[in-house]
Amino acid sequence: MDLSTGLSSRWRCCADCAPATGPRRRGLLLGALGSAALAACSTPAPPSAGGTVATTLARRIDVHHHTTPPAWLAVARGRGADGLAAGWTLEKSLADMDRAGVQTAISSITTPGVVFPHLDQAAGRRLARECNEWQARLVADQRGRFGFFAALPMLDTDGALQELAYALDTLKADGIGLLTSYGDKWLGDPAFLPIMEELNRRRAVVYTHPTAANCCVNLQANVPPVMVEFGTDTTRTIASILFNGNARRFRDIRWIFSHAGGTMPFLIERFVRHPTLVPSSAPLFPQGVQAELSRFYYDTAQVANSAALSALLKVVPVQQVVFGTDYPFRTSLDHVEGLRKAGVFDEASLAMIERTTPLSLLPQRG
Repeated sequence: MDLSTGLSSRWRCCADCAPATGPRRRGLLLGALGSAALAACSTPAPPSAGGTVATTLARRIDVHHHTTPPAWLAVARGRGADGLAAGWTLEKSLADMDRAGVQTAISSITTPGVVFPHLDQAAGRRLARECNEWQARLVADQRGRFGFFAALPMLDTDGALQELAYALDTLKADGIGLLTSYGDKWLGDPAFLPIMEELNRRRAVVYTHPTAANCCVNLQANVPPVMVEFGTDTTRTIASILFNGNARRFRDIRWIFSHAGGTMPFLIERFVRHPTLVPSSAPLFPQGVQAELSRFYYDTAQVANSAALSALLKVVPVQQVVFGTDYPFRTSLDHVEGLRKAGVFDEASLAMIERTTPLSLLPQRG
């Protein structure tokens, strides 16, 4: 697949000298990834002189940065699901990163991921493969600027396991990107056990992005799902992982939950009291529910404010917070500035959130 098909017209000079692609083969893909012309043509400019020292000298790692593979956009447009993602270009991504001192952004595909109800099994597998190969080429062509979380056709267990292995072993993905739910199945559902077993065996980083479950789409006029349901669905999937026993069983999966864990921090009392109300769940939490929640990671996307962050820090230590921006739906600079204006972090904590902790999860991005 030609990465240039996802670039704006101002980047077409790169496309003219990029290597041609042929049938998909494992060797051919990786051999074609390194396009010197594309790398030279798209080398990002340094941050403007007007940036603050904290911004221009930082080497932030953004774990929540969306890109738009052309194959995904073609399908999403046909279903009315493209939104702001349709305007993505490499030029815009790099400019946003440079303004905020982001060294590396981990690319992922926004909701609804690669699972579309109208696609049959073969088409779903093909879409996941094309999106992941496109992201791998982005990473190779823009060395040091991007990593990626691979997408899986989660409702197709065999296809998901095949794509997981290909993404991690051949494409060298940084981890796996999942939605919080698929239809009316959250990530602790027994249907996903074979996939969770393999993720655990590989000690994979698993980044999760919210969506709206079938139950909860368009419940109210003028109140879109992104306003309420996305945070709620993150909370549902955290509860599903905890109370179906997956957190206890699959301790080597390194989970990242978007948006400070959704509404979970506000509902913490209900979470920690659950084993009291349902005693059969108590053996899952020998050290308590909050101890399990404190093992997960939570990003800062769209929650760079004192209310949300203060609540999160009452539940988990600052070492479990990682920098995320939700680009292109928000800017990276919004989050750099918001984290400082929130008044809940000192400089050492900010350095931990913006680089040290993400780097501990993704050491290859150092």
